[in-house]
Amino acid sequence: MQLEAGWLTGVKRVPSPHCDARPDEEPPSLLVIHNISLPPGEFGGPYIDQLFTATLDPQAHPYFRDISHLRVSAHCLIRRDGGIVQYVPFDKRAWHAGVSQFAGRERCNDFSIGIELEGTDTLPFTQEQYQQLACITRLLLNQYPITPQCITGHSDIAPQRKTDPGPAFDWQHYHQLIQVPEIDDKRSERS
Repeated sequence: MQLEAGWLTGVKRVPSPHCDARPDEEPPSLLVIHNISLPPGEFGGPYIDQLFTATLDPQAHPYFRDISHLRVSAHCLIRRDGGIVQYVPFDKRAWHAGVSQFAGRERCNDFSIGIELEGTDTLPFTQEQYQQLACITRLLLNQYPITPQCITGHSDIAPQRKTDPGPAFDWQHYHQLIQVPEIDDKRSERS
């Protein structure tokens, strides 16, 4: 896997309309890890792609009535089997973080990359997901001014609103896979 013009090579592309240019074309300096499942707790199916491309049918499931109008996306999704879908090139702003703050700076979408893991806060993620996340992370660390200290969870940048990637995400294992020394912060304590 490589990066070409902000896109990963060799992965499925499903372009999302829910993106735009970054302010002043600032390169991303933050990586935000999320989780998602649609309907909640169910895996597979087309619904995440549909949500991120504004094609989710509100009649397909009762839960979708409340979310089908949302204009959201992430840069990538890593499915349970390790399959990767990319929606937005990394040099563009995906609408994944919402109201958020990192290191005193608001509007994290402006300067971050969002990667979704298909899952929930409480179910363990698969080894295939960790391996693919680590592979993408290493590429991003080499390409953009993202440092290991600037890798965080959605819950850390929007703590009043979000809980993902949740306690099931193994930060210590992830850090080992990307060969990053343990970061001394609250995420390490949760691992």
